[in-house]
Amino acid sequence: MYEQFYGLKEKPFSLTPDTDFFYRYSGHQEALNVLLVALRNGEGFVRVSGEVGTGKTLLCRQMLKLLQNDCATAYLPNPLLTPLELYQAISHDLQLDLPVDASMQQLCQGIFAELVRLRKIKRPLVVLIDEAQAMPHRSLEALRLLSNLETEKEKLLHIFFFAQPEFEQRLAEDDLRQLRQRITFSYTLTTLHHRELSAYLGHRLHVAGFVGKNLFTPAAVRLLHKASHGIPRVINLLAHKAMLAAYGKGVRLVERKMVVMAIKDTGGLKLSKGMLSPPYVLEFSLVMVIAVVTLLAWGRLQ
Repeated sequence: MYEQFYGLKEKPFSLTPDTDFFYRYSGHQEALNVLLVALRNGEGFVRVSGEVGTGKTLLCRQMLKLLQNDCATAYLPNPLLTPLELYQAISHDLQLDLPVDASMQQLCQGIFAELVRLRKIKRPLVVLIDEAQAMPHRSLEALRLLSNLETEKEKLLHIFFFAQPEFEQRLAEDDLRQLRQRITFSYTLTTLHHRELSAYLGHRLHVAGFVGKNLFTPAAVRLLHKASHGIPRVINLLAHKAMLAAYGKGVRLVERKMVVMAIKDTGGLKLSKGMLSPPYVLEFSLVMVIAVVTLLAWGRLQ
């Protein structure tokens, strides 16, 4: 659509969680640090939670990418699994040679045998579960029981939960207290700070092939952050629409008015009075206040 106009090889603000576009802003970098430290310390369960759109799936896939050379991994993007389906999914990712109609016991024995083999070659198994807040209680309990496969000195299985904040409420329930007590490392994802947004936009544009700098004006960036509250998915959506608006007008610089158009076109977002007021109006008002105060002070001195 606008790729050729801006000299891009692909869309820079797609909503697809593509690890090529992963940007290590403070929230994601700290979450990665927590996950890696927990793994090095041999912790069994780790939880990363965040609001919708904060990049949990992208973080999960980036973690898979980082672990592929040193660990065996099982990735569960769909948590709506029965205990049997859960064990089958892990066995499938581990490429275990088991009967199609294997029972829970057979699957458990096969997974344990693989864990022992992986331990000998120093490749720990990490199971990454996306959208963990949707996993049924029985499956969460089956996962806890699977984590009992360990030696006297170390854990053979590491489980990383990526979930929305509702997961914490579920863990507070009495019948999940045993699982709750085993989660030793936790991190809550933060949103992008306004100082990070310009670099975030530049990073994604650069990966997409953009040559140049400051495609978005400072005023456009400020409004993007106000409207999105720093949530990456909303930023991507608004940035994409703003670029479409600029392309439609045949201009190569994305200005504040294009972001206004993008906000108006996006359901669930509202333009507050503060957003609609151009920055120079606020600056002018401040200058007037200072001028009035100065005149009053001068009058009193006289």
